[in-house]
Amino acid sequence: MSDIVSSFYPENQAGGFSRCDGTVQFYQRVRALLRSHFVVLDFGAGRGAAYYQDASLYRKGLRNLRGEGRRVIGVDVDPVVSNNPWIDEAVVIDATSPLPFPNQTFDLIVSDSTFEHVSDATRTAHELDRVLKAGGWICARTPNRNGYVALMNRMIPGRVARRLVSSAQPDRKVEDIFPAYYRMNTLRILRNLFPADHYEHMSFAFDSEPRYHFNQRAVFVVLLGLHSVTPSSLRSTLMFFVRKRS
Repeated sequence: MSDIVSSFYPENQAGGFSRCDGTVQFYQRVRALLRSHFVVLDFGAGRGAAYYQDASLYRKGLRNLRGEGRRVIGVDVDPVVSNNPWIDEAVVIDATSPLPFPNQTFDLIVSDSTFEHVSDATRTAHELDRVLKAGGWICARTPNRNGYVALMNRMIPGRVARRLVSSAQPDRKVEDIFPAYYRMNTLRILRNLFPADHYEHMSFAFDSEPRYHFNQRAVFVVLLGLHSVTPSSLRSTLMFFVRKRS
């Protein structure tokens, strides 16, 4: 995979990331918002798969939000969150129950590739709002429901989709593939869930380099062409940044 990326983005060999790397784009902005005293919630923290799989030390460093007096608490419905090396405390949650934290606990909530797996969007948005301090940030990266990756995933039966993902991204472990509902996955939906009278919105849609290319150069070229003509509303990834009004 890295050879194909580097042939189109030669700068990938200088640090292990391209000029349109979605992880770098997302976590650079998250880190720009961090302060030393923050209590951070990693919503849907998982097992921290990138810690074990990402070859780029720079990307791995960006993902690590700990240090400088901060406290990072990771929550997930999967007990594997207890093995996440990027959090200070792991909490296993019940998807149908309130988050086990008092009101206004967190200064910043980060959620990477989790919103698409939420089945009850209204309840989740309410709980994130409840535990976020006034003036606090929610930062999320999630697929765009109207992007080609999500559209294909929604049209293909789940079992087939999982096999295709494993084939398209051979480095991705089966245990890191989960059902997707896409109920928090357009900017319009997110604006309704986090209304403008309570939140300042600074979100945008984004296309990183193609990821689902089956390690085939021809597929990569086709997807690059698709990216070049895709309007903003159909780009594959949403970068969601909102600040709760004081």
